[in-house]
Amino acid sequence: MAEGCMMALRYGMVFFNLLFWLGGCGILGVGVWLSVTQGNFATLSSSLPSLSAANLLIAVGTIIMVIGCLGCVGAVKESRPLLLTFFILLLLIFFLEILSIMLFFIYQDEIDHYAQRDLKKGLQLFGTEGNVGLTNAWMIVQTDFRCCGVTNHTDWFEVYNASRVPDSCCLEYSDNCGLDNPGTWWTAVRFGMNLKFTFCVYEEL
Repeated sequence: MAEGCMMALRYGMVFFNLLFWLGGCGILGVGVWLSVTQGNFATLSSSLPSLSAANLLIAVGTIIMVIGCLGCVGAVKESRPLLLTFFILLLLIFFLEILSIMLFFIYQDEIDHYAQRDLKKGLQLFGTEGNVGLTNAWMIVQTDFRCCGVTNHTDWFEVYNASRVPDSCCLEYSDNCGLDNPGTWWTAVRFGMNLKFTFCVYEEL
């Protein structure tokens, strides 16, 4: 009976770690595809240009693949060193997550202030040469989440030195709609950098 339970546990661990590894392969594949075809896709930070969606997916996919491989091979070969390494890595990731959450709560205001300052700095690079990823990211965020700027649409006034916004800020997209009446734009009440907001709360002007 005990031997049967151990066998079931072993095969169960192999199966779930194999799925884990395949998931990591998928995430890594998407990250590599984005990196090759889209460059620095979804890069909002001007001070951390390498912190793009593609690079994050590659890093996460690689970590998942390594952990899944260790667990799968360790279960198949019943290797104690591999299984021990597998569980140590899982515990390390768990503690790092707990630590990150605690630090976020403690330094929430500082993180929020720094993030907003960095995002506003990134607005200055919108549409400039060599910043396709950042430009695409802002267009996607503003279009999909129906918001405009970091705190509100006036953030773009400093970028253009005029009362205009990118066309992705418009309620109904059309060429040069960012030059129209402000009543046709979205305005972000808040760009989500704290626990109360995920991305941006929006409203019509």
